[in-house]
Amino acid sequence: MAYDVVVLGSGPGGYVAAIRASQLGFKTAVIEKESLGGICLNWGCIPTKALLKSAQVYDYIKHAKDYGIEASGTADFSAVIKRSRGVADKMSKGVTFLMKKNKIDVIMGFGKLKAKGQIEVKGADGKTQIVEAKHIILATGGRSRELPSLKIDGKKIIGYREAMVLPQQPKSMIVVGSGAIGVEFGYFYNALGTKVTIVEFMDRIVPVEDEEISKELAKNFKKGGIEIMTSSEVTSVDTSGNGVKAKVKTKDGEVTLEADVVLSAVGVAANIEGIGLEELGVKTEKGKIVVDKYYKTNVQGVYAIGDCVPGQALAHVASKEGIICVESIAHGEKKFNHQPEPLDYGNVPGCTYCTPEIASVGLTEKQAKDAGYEIKVGKFPLSAAGKATAAGHNEGFIKVIFDAKYGEWLGTHMIGYNVTEMIAETVVARKLETTYHEVLDSIHPHPTMSENVKEAIEVAYGEPIHI
Repeated sequence: MAYDVVVLGSGPGGYVAAIRASQLGFKTAVIEKESLGGICLNWGCIPTKALLKSAQVYDYIKHAKDYGIEASGTADFSAVIKRSRGVADKMSKGVTFLMKKNKIDVIMGFGKLKAKGQIEVKGADGKTQIVEAKHIILATGGRSRELPSLKIDGKKIIGYREAMVLPQQPKSMIVVGSGAIGVEFGYFYNALGTKVTIVEFMDRIVPVEDEEISKELAKNFKKGGIEIMTSSEVTSVDTSGNGVKAKVKTKDGEVTLEADVVLSAVGVAANIEGIGLEELGVKTEKGKIVVDKYYKTNVQGVYAIGDCVPGQALAHVASKEGIICVESIAHGEKKFNHQPEPLDYGNVPGCTYCTPEIASVGLTEKQAKDAGYEIKVGKFPLSAAGKATAAGHNEGFIKVIFDAKYGEWLGTHMIGYNVTEMIAETVVARKLETTYHEVLDSIHPHPTMSENVKEAIEVAYGEPIHI
């Protein structure tokens, strides 16, 4: 079988790249070893949001009196898991539809680079076939990273994948790592009644976020009953008993934590093993495939996108990388009228879907100062926001950072109700090189959560109306 473009992997990088390639007139195929949609649709972004929504609904029921409503209910853990799997299945079927709609061939099996322009695909039945392509895009994604002291066994020491389908709800859980995966699952299990302890190696949780965001989330988590241990490291785990015993090294000495299960959420490792990189001489560095700004590897005709290349391991990043890669290929073959603009990794939004939500883009306050900017900072508390108060969620704040000299929007950091739906305003404004007064001159509707971005900018420039 011969194609113009073959994509290895069908996650949000791979299937989007395949669709764009088909749109641009390439004969296209996708090779997938498991389920269309990859980890994101089947075991990541989408089903976790379904779990988190169930936790939020349960939380609403527990606090129904705050809204003037008498209600009660219990969480059916297995039904919550079942709903999440149903959502994932529906989304995966949606990708199947998109493949058919765009006339993209789907080849099921494990793909491996065989020779120049060739991929060997081994099916579930053990049979192999050779697929030929002028352009091969590697979109093999990532998996839970494992620490030497925390080997995942799938039962008592689990990764995010097992955390989504546990047969029964644990009474207690230790979450190691407080990035997006750690705090999302920490919130979910705590909301459903599991005793959760978060252990973080750095000196604050969600350490990639602005320091004030970390403090606010820690405050809210502790209020909700989550125990947080920072500047701490799990050195060993004993799984010989009924539960687990984890030895944790802290700045004050060593302690032993006991729980039913440990969730390892210490990051993502790229899936680059066993796919033929060495045979073709594809260059890798620090566990990632080395690419240029158009995702070309050092081997002609081989490209790579998504979690297996440097850059943020995020679904929306992988999708955009896939589009840029394919449009660059198409431009070289005169199927696209211009070279696409390379991705600006400094303007990528990050979202964390625990409660309260976190959304951010651009420089943190510390990063802006370290870069030498003289800055103006505005912080608007959601306790002063009408929509947040009416929704019963007035915790958190919006924080904006501007360059004092030219009014450039350097960054936005939000924590609170529904803030993940609001960060795109900053992304677009920064892309358009918008200054503070242009945003203030743009009317924001009232009452909304989005108007609080404008309120924060007013604070930064000494023009606050509502505080």
